Amino acid sequence: MLLVLDVGNTNTVLGVFAKAARDGGGELQHHESLVANWRVATIATQTVDEYGVLFRNLFAMDKIEVKSVRGIIISSVVPPVDSTLRQVCERYFNTKPLFIEPGVKTGMPVLYENPAEVGADRIVNSVAAFEKFGGPCIVVDFGTATTFDCVSAKGEYQGGVISPGIGISADALFEKTARLPRVAIRKPARVIGSTTVGSLQSGLYYGYLGLVDGILERLLGEMGQETTVVATGGLASLMGKGSKYIKHVDDLLTLDGLRLIWERNTDTKSGLEGAFAEDSPAWTTPGRKPRPR
Repeated sequence: MLLVLDVGNTNTVLGVFAKAARDGGGELQHHESLVANWRVATIATQTVDEYGVLFRNLFAMDKIEVKSVRGIIISSVVPPVDSTLRQVCERYFNTKPLFIEPGVKTGMPVLYENPAEVGADRIVNSVAAFEKFGGPCIVVDFGTATTFDCVSAKGEYQGGVISPGIGISADALFEKTARLPRVAIRKPARVIGSTTVGSLQSGLYYGYLGLVDGILERLLGEMGQETTVVATGGLASLMGKGSKYIKHVDDLLTLDGLRLIWERNTDTKSGLEGAFAEDSPAWTTPGRKPRPR
């Protein structure tokens, strides 16, 4: 099995993919089946053993054997956690993890002025979206920050937009005002709020929806109206339903992207799990053609 981890500033999402049996021709199939996934808090101060116990308990709840994990790939935007997770993988799974970083083969050229500046999760999301929907496409990731990542028709990562996440906006409003309460982020029954809570929820939801659609309108103006827009992240379902431009919501897009990049960096034909490509180029690896829509 393949363990994938997406380490964000607020949450860490884990998934386990199972590999199908060999087909009649003896070829080893890719990891296509996501058998379990979990979302836990990202805590930079947790020790190796604390993370190890947490992961083992998650596996036990879903009756998955730890020893069945033969490969691990990690996308992280929290550098202080990286060393801890590396030790967790080696100590508790007896496996050396592959981190998404420059030098890893992604199959997607990056046109950023400095490709090393691009967050690993943004590359992973873009790889998965291009594989699933083709190009051009835009990925909106509703995380701690909300990111808009643009992929060309040729499968090139062009860049994008970064804005404060809706959770950050809500926290700032609560912390900077003396009498406004903290509220759940949800779509209110009507725009005009008749209570303080209703007014806050309306401002957060419709205000942020206006930000999302306003940015997407301008991005589509540059990329073309035929561009596919897909949303992922914690609040993707909530915001995706109200957006004029988001056509697909995929909560597990990042996990699929990690799976794809793992396959591109291992010798799947010979069945050697963990055998990383020796000549793995940087982010600028020539792109591959997307699957037909």
